[in-house]
Amino acid sequence: MTPERLARIKQILDTRQPDLSVLTDQVHKPRNLSAIIRSCDAFGLANMHVVWPKEGFRAFRKTAGGSYNWVRTHTHPTMGEAMASLKASGHKVYAAQLSDRAVDYREVDYTVPCTVIMGNEVDGVSDRASDEADEHIIIPMMGMVESLNVSSACAIILSEAQRQRKLAGLFDQRRLPDDEYMRLLFQWCQPTVKRYCDDRKLPYPPIDPETGELIDGVGWMNEVRRQRHPDLVED
Repeated sequence: MTPERLARIKQILDTRQPDLSVLTDQVHKPRNLSAIIRSCDAFGLANMHVVWPKEGFRAFRKTAGGSYNWVRTHTHPTMGEAMASLKASGHKVYAAQLSDRAVDYREVDYTVPCTVIMGNEVDGVSDRASDEADEHIIIPMMGMVESLNVSSACAIILSEAQRQRKLAGLFDQRRLPDDEYMRLLFQWCQPTVKRYCDDRKLPYPPIDPETGELIDGVGWMNEVRRQRHPDLVED
């Protein structure tokens, strides 16, 4: 971990927005899903939510450009469950949906806790999501085509959300809770140890936030070995 790498990680964590997210409503093309994840990372989102398409969720890693490592993806089996979870956490829900009540995407407030729903490539936003959304938003079209690719539309909407939040000063101070900040700092600074712990369901060892290094890596590993193989410990 070089000082430059650590500084970059901290800079990103300091501007992550935990209360702005995207919810994909059965978007099924891996390239679109991955491009949306990439946009979430680029515009400072900490979380993305996915309602499973029929064939399941699979990020297309080439398109995602590694951004699946930097954005936490929460998957939900149904739109009802996803909507209930987000609304319970205090999020307003904006559905990208052409309807009689749709407004220009720039007219809604993205500085409040909110989630943008992006519908699938064929049917758009589902009826359940459309009915329960707080607002319907559209990107005005001035050409012959009636709509944009879902990932392109998502990037445009998130650009406006970023603009509003920057003007409101929401990028000027760290907004991640301390426990979430330290969890992500560990995961991003120590990806190999993270995988080792996740595979074995071990708690993460403490790290020094000033260096990004384990505080006592040798001692921690010896303790892990002792707990996993007590018969090998000498008297």
